[in-house]
Amino acid sequence: PLYVAGAPLCEGEARMDDGTEEGVATTLFIEGQVIDLQGKPIAGAIVDLWQANTKGNYSYFDKSQSAFNLRRRIVTDAEGRYRARSIVPSGYGCDPQGPTQECLDLLGRHGQRPAHIHYFISAPGYRHLTTQINLSGDKYLWD
Repeated sequence: PLYVAGAPLCEGEARMDDGTEEGVATTLFIEGQVIDLQGKPIAGAIVDLWQANTKGNYSYFDKSQSAFNLRRRIVTDAEGRYRARSIVPSGYGCDPQGPTQECLDLLGRHGQRPAHIHYFISAPGYRHLTTQINLSGDKYLWD
């Protein structure tokens, strides 16, 4: 959802935010290791990350943000590791007048999403992984 291809490609680590929410946003550090089924590191994997800002909006769709703000691709190092500096995103809701909310209303559900960060992870010879992490403490985390 709300993915945009072509985010800047960085080696090993990246700063995801453009600094426009400095003093407002809480700094967030993300780090991890991409490994295979045997636990061996995958060097050269691409970890594609994207997230909303503190208002729950995504760059490209929110024209007040710079191009590719909070969107980066990071190539893992020889040990399969990557690191990113970002900001804590906000959760958000779907358009209250849109078809998604209309469907959710029929199911008796709200349209809120917890704060989260999206991931695509890819490497030659491996299946593409699409996932996300939800941030602890969000009131919609378990809903």
